[in-house]
Amino acid sequence: MSEKLKLKLDSNGLLPAVIQDDKTGDILMLGYMNPEAVKLTLESGEAWFYSRSRQEMWHKGATSGNRLIVKDVFIDCDNDTILVKASPMGPACHTGAKTCFFTRLTTDKLDI
Repeated sequence: MSEKLKLKLDSNGLLPAVIQDDKTGDILMLGYMNPEAVKLTLESGEAWFYSRSRQEMWHKGATSGNRLIVKDVFIDCDNDTILVKASPMGPACHTGAKTCFFTRLTTDKLDI
């Protein structure tokens, strides 16, 4: 029997989940999961998150149809970040872009 892993949640009971395209390796998005979202993701084969702004569970693609079909799930060495390798069924970003990471950050764009 394999060893059970204890998730290291932040002070809000969440952990970041990096979503990666299983074919291209592109990073599609970053979401947050609570233990229920992790369980639903593993059991359903589709990505679930906890929406920090709406304070509720969020099934990616439930309204847009842009679901993330889970191919594999990993936890990092500190048990505090999840990597989900998924096949996207449409754009991952709410803007309609393939990935949420489309804006290059440079010092001239940075406002601190």
